[in-house]
Amino acid sequence: MEKLKDRILNYYEAHETRIDILFFLGGFFFDVLTLTDVDDVLGIGQQLVYLLILGSILYFDFLDVNGFFKIPPRLQRIWEYRQPILHFFLGSLLSLYSLFFLKSASIFTSIVFVAVLILVMVANELKSIREKGVNIKIALFVICLFSFFSITVPVLLGFVGYIPFFLSLILTGGALYGIYHLLLKKVQNVRLLMGSLLAPGMAVLAFFFVFYMLGLIPPVPLSVQHIGIYHRVERQDGKYAVFHQNSAWSFWRNQGDKEFIAEPGDKLFVFAQIFSPARFSDSVILHWYFKDPKQGWLSTDRIPMRITGGRKEGYRGFAMKQNYPAGDWRISIETTDGREIGRIYFEVVKIDLVSPTRTWYKQLY
Repeated sequence: MEKLKDRILNYYEAHETRIDILFFLGGFFFDVLTLTDVDDVLGIGQQLVYLLILGSILYFDFLDVNGFFKIPPRLQRIWEYRQPILHFFLGSLLSLYSLFFLKSASIFTSIVFVAVLILVMVANELKSIREKGVNIKIALFVICLFSFFSITVPVLLGFVGYIPFFLSLILTGGALYGIYHLLLKKVQNVRLLMGSLLAPGMAVLAFFFVFYMLGLIPPVPLSVQHIGIYHRVERQDGKYAVFHQNSAWSFWRNQGDKEFIAEPGDKLFVFAQIFSPARFSDSVILHWYFKDPKQGWLSTDRIPMRITGGRKEGYRGFAMKQNYPAGDWRISIETTDGREIGRIYFEVVKIDLVSPTRTWYKQLY
């Protein structure tokens, strides 16, 4: 048995980078296969356990690397495998939060933020980065920690906005200070702790603050499940019936009449289905834009829509517009603090005659 352990350890040391990447990818695909709703209690508990394991490994790793702690001989063999364990949990959490953030915002606004998270995940596997020391891993840990709070705090409060965001920053900063305080008792070297712990941690928090001010932090836990343009929306037996002119063969587009043929008297409806956790109560804004040939995109209307949680399929609502010129339009679904959840582009084509033979296709939501 001892020889087998030696062979495994020797193989790991000879192929450390490849094995770490495999464990990182293993954590990623594990989360893809086991992804739960953002407000799932077991899922939140799992994230908390992962964070505690990561924090414990990083805590003792920091002490070990800087000569302030000696791993007991009987645990030395297990300690040798801390890196693949660390990479598995980092990969799992970073991929989980990337998926949640990607679901909770329009690709047009979340692409920069999610791209940064992906670059961080890739950088975590680069040998040149990993050789710089534990401070890089602390930065990754703080990203995971803030992501955890930025998701769970709005779920607990029941709304998104400035208050949940700044509360998440405070909780993350408090946890970082708590770790600093624990290490200070053993290390008693403020300069070392400032450079290795507080500097990367505060840099991460500054990064999140700047991205939030720029509107690039996706508004988890909200997510748009469907948005479409229709000629009519009605309530039928507890469901919403939407009517469009697209023929059955174009069902894959699933966004109604993105080429809206407007006959005299036609009303234009936008219908949206938005996921929010149970006991969630907040508002979103349906922001209408018209593309002026000379001035570009101009804001025309901001219509509030109240959303409440508790429905697996998402909250459903719609808005209607009667007066609209022909041309290109865009509707953005935004939070009250200006972050975009989703958007849809469509074109209005006006004709002067009323056709008595128009065919309507109906879908239920």
